[in-house]
Amino acid sequence: MPLSIKNEYGTIMIENEVVARIAGLAAMDCYGIVGMAAKNIKDGLVQLLKMESLSKGVNLKVTDGTIVIDLHIIVEYGTNIAAIADSIVSTVKYRVEENIGMPVSEVNVFVEGVRVE
Repeated sequence: MPLSIKNEYGTIMIENEVVARIAGLAAMDCYGIVGMAAKNIKDGLVQLLKMESLSKGVNLKVTDGTIVIDLHIIVEYGTNIAAIADSIVSTVKYRVEENIGMPVSEVNVFVEGVRVE
């Protein structure tokens, strides 16, 4: 179901895919993140997503006029996961609110894996 923003001129409909892409791109700009993760529910395997499919690692829920964002990420080995999560939460919240104009109540970060290079 697309997001709906009403103003004095009419209604603006924004697809969830657009919001998910904005959130995914904002998360990828943060230090220490290797990529977004898609979980294969059947096998329980985690897969690193390419830039074209960032939105598959993002889940959105709209409740009471606010957005709840769940991000599934893969981090780089040797980085401080708590610092990365704090950075992602603040960056994603700011970018989505600035671009969409709707408040973000929660940004939940799920670390699905660690990449060793």
